Order: sequence, then structure tokens, then C-alpha cells
Amino acid sequence: MHAASTLQRTCSLPFVLFLVLFSGCASVPTRLVTGYTPAAGEKAAKTAVSMVGRPYKERGDSPAGFDCSGLVRYSYLAAGLDAPHGTKELRNTTAAVGNGKMRKGDLLFFNENGKNYSHVGIYLGNSQFVHAPSSRKKVRKDSLKDPYWKKSFLEARRFNTENGL
Repeated sequence: MHAASTLQRTCSLPFVLFLVLFSGCASVPTRLVTGYTPAAGEKAAKTAVSMVGRPYKERGDSPAGFDCSGLVRYSYLAAGLDAPHGTKELRNTTAAVGNGKMRKGDLLFFNENGKNYSHVGIYLGNSQFVHAPSSRKKVRKDSLKDPYWKKSFLEARRFNTENGL
């Protein structure tokens, strides 16, 4: 009995190591945001634009004040999707979209101050996006053609759908 128990432990050790080493590589979203359609993306973009001029507020997700991911959450809630708050969470619930395939409502992720995926905005089309830039500033529209945003742009992402992108 003791020999069988030892054999069982040593055989399961490689399996456990495999799980530990490779589970981090999986691209499974932390939670699925269901109900995304191009119309929902357009409605979220329209809602975000209507918030231009609203103040920045750390962890804010209402017209009283927004941080970047709070603006995304608020805008998508208005479109009927329960998007998470936080750039990491948004990245984990979306799938990459090629630059030539971006459409209104896609999320644009940026590298700010050397931190990857530290800022997010909502794509409006024609290289324009809306975002809550930082403290002491207000929600505004900017262009991906602006040298600052062009340099810090990482990728466009879209909420997953049952049928892919």
C-alpha cells in the first residue's frame, strides 16, 4: 500500500507541474461579457462622446467623474453590457482586433509611463477616440495620429462574442 501511494504521488507531480507552468498562458477571459454587437459598440461610443468635458476622478465611473476604464464601463453599461472596471480586467475580457479591422466602440489600449495596458479609450472611427486622460483633466477626444498617442498605442480589442469577432 505504501509503494502504491508513493507511486501515485510521483506520477501526479509532473501533471501538477504542467498545470502550474502552463495555466498562465491560457487566453481564457476572466469573465465573459455577453451580448456584444456592433450596435452596442456604436451606442457605447456615442455615450462616451456625450461625456466629453466631464471631470477625471480616480476610480470614477459616473458623470460626476471618470477614470479611463470607468468611462468604458459606464458607456458599455448604457449599451446593455456589464463591462468590468479596470484596464487589466478589460484586457482579459476582450480579444485583439487588427488595426485595419477596428470599428466604433473597440477598446484602444495604451502604454502610459512605461506601464503596458495602463490606459484605455473607446474608438470612434477615423483614427479618433474618446478617453478620460488623467487627473486634473477632463474626458476628451484625441487622435491616434497624434505623435504621443501613436507612440503609446498598443492594440485595439473588442468584447468577445459567441461567434468570434
